[in-house]
Amino acid sequence: MAGLCFASWASRIATIQQTLKLSDAALGGVLFSLPVGLICSLPFSGWVITRIGSRNLLITALTVYCITLATLGLAQNTFQLICCLLLFGFASNAVNISVNTQAVAAEEMYGRPILASFHGLWSLAGFTGAAIGTFMIGRAIVPLHHFVMIMFVVLLTILTTSRYLKFDKPASAGPVFVMPDKSLIKLGLIAFCSMICEGAMFDWSVIYFKKVVLAPKEIMGLGYTAFMFTMATGRFVADSFSHRFGLKRTLQISGLLTATGLAIAVIFPYVYTALGGFLLVGFGVSSVVPLVYSAAGKSKTMSPGVAIAAVSTISFMGFLVGPPVIGFIAGALSLRASFTLIALMGICVSAFSTKAKI
Repeated sequence: MAGLCFASWASRIATIQQTLKLSDAALGGVLFSLPVGLICSLPFSGWVITRIGSRNLLITALTVYCITLATLGLAQNTFQLICCLLLFGFASNAVNISVNTQAVAAEEMYGRPILASFHGLWSLAGFTGAAIGTFMIGRAIVPLHHFVMIMFVVLLTILTTSRYLKFDKPASAGPVFVMPDKSLIKLGLIAFCSMICEGAMFDWSVIYFKKVVLAPKEIMGLGYTAFMFTMATGRFVADSFSHRFGLKRTLQISGLLTATGLAIAVIFPYVYTALGGFLLVGFGVSSVVPLVYSAAGKSKTMSPGVAIAAVSTISFMGFLVGPPVIGFIAGALSLRASFTLIALMGICVSAFSTKAKI
């Protein structure tokens, strides 16, 4: 449901831009509201999950998330849209932390890695939401009606599935933010480097195919599609792979796959070679964040919710700073130079995983 909400919004951004008559620059500023809300939510979510438990936070946050989605369709001007996106990002992260905490609890019950599969379902929901959005656009259905339909689907799902969530006891009162220990900081750095790669692929893969690969207009989005496909697929196989070969080995291979795929795309900037490189990058980044969250949830110094919030705080910084830095380097040097930097981040994932005690 979280993936469906986000993909529903993402699929209608162009429609909302046209409706509110926003320039590309204005839209870029408006869209920055979402990660700002997300970052603001990080310390709050880690604190409140200790007070009310991950089950109650998940039910509340997901309810707010889908209702806020509907309000995005109601926005009549830029200010209203910014306010709604701030709340949308805030609720999104609260859902992210609480649902991952529940997933860690489910993983403990199974006694084997299963958390990456949950992230795979988020990716699958992304494809589904994009397909629904395409259908709505084709039928000229306005975003408000589209979002309200999704809201009712999510609310119905909450009503029918919330009874299966695990009850967790609220922890004793503590500070709003606790400095993570060295092991969690290392996990956060691994996720930070991977999120730089992931964010760059989301924002720059189509542009890379357009400006560097010089792909025909009709296949400019093929690299992004390939990346998304293998990222979703990789998440469904990551659990069994890590169960067989171990967390450290899986993360090491993930980093090397990311670096190799980007190196191929940089050294051989042609359609088929870049496509193959992006396929490898998707496999590379697919398992890093879910496996890191799984490891953080087993922390011996913090409760699962607080530990995941701490790691998220570090990792999402990579998601935020990566794309702008790549744009800066592309302007100063070239886009191929930027993608070379991303390849180095893949090597860092492998290197940090080797040094981490996991």
